[in-house]
Amino acid sequence: MAVAGISFARSPLARHARIATALVSLSLIAWLITESHSLWAAFGRSDLLLLPAHPVAGLFWLFVLVVFEDRPLTRGNLAPAALLLITGALTELAPLPLRDWMWAARNVAGGLLSLHAVLIIARGWSGDLLETRRRLRALTLGFGAMFAVVDVAAALIYKLDPKGPWILISAGQPLGAAILAVLMVATAVLFLQPRPSVFGAVPRPALTVDPRADALERQTLQRLNELMAAGGWRREGLTIGAVASQIEVPEHRLRRLINQRLGHRNFADFVNSHRIDAAKARLADPAQAGETVAAIAFDLGYGSLGPFNRAFRAATGATPTAWRRQALGGSPDLEDPG
Repeated sequence: MAVAGISFARSPLARHARIATALVSLSLIAWLITESHSLWAAFGRSDLLLLPAHPVAGLFWLFVLVVFEDRPLTRGNLAPAALLLITGALTELAPLPLRDWMWAARNVAGGLLSLHAVLIIARGWSGDLLETRRRLRALTLGFGAMFAVVDVAAALIYKLDPKGPWILISAGQPLGAAILAVLMVATAVLFLQPRPSVFGAVPRPALTVDPRADALERQTLQRLNELMAAGGWRREGLTIGAVASQIEVPEHRLRRLINQRLGHRNFADFVNSHRIDAAKARLADPAQAGETVAAIAFDLGYGSLGPFNRAFRAATGATPTAWRRQALGGSPDLEDPG
């Protein structure tokens, strides 16, 4: 983990990816040491190792967000790790009866974060356009996240039944350590030479057809553009498999086309780009100046205003309201959506 962390820190990846991987590497190292009674004793049972070990579940969750959802580091994304760090320090200072309850609550919170990481990895697998990252989901981090959930469950069960075999699969025992070692080695092999195409956002090229592309690729792009222009992106539950079937092209070829030619890292990002384009057209239309931003967001398929605002800001660098004001030149008919 130390070698992998140093490799990431010295790599040309995007800054948020370097920070997230460095943080989770350091926290995992501290956690692994403190999980082993004999190893931690060799370090003098130093409390300095407990501090970076406390937020390990939150930092792993953050790492998954950065890698598989291309999310930037924000205060909100860092909040779970910060909360685990603070409550971990308070747990160490709490009296014994309260300490056990706080320990259990923190483990449940860590387990829920790990479970959410599993869901993030699973739900984005089919729409991921990067083959390397798709393999990482299933082969390494998916199993790693599941092991984290199992480890938390085993620790909680062991508290209730200390005589059971549950503790053997925890990270501090031989069986659990062996499983974790395999995961760590696999992770190091896959991540030791990290590729920016997997971890860092790449500039999106203009959506134009390369004149050197072969006829089949041009036809595929044309059919894809026609489908999207006809409102195909509005369909609920649209998947890349459904699109591939409709334009009659193998799914793997469509994945490569959308990623390498259109510059999208996942299918959701591709669909979202059409939503944002439609949103910009509506926000710039004086005839729709009285319509709230929330109404436009819901009409375009967003479940709530928050995800729409984040997606719009990521695409344009401005909030929908600010972008609308600039596009309409401060029209007196413009309503503030609040």
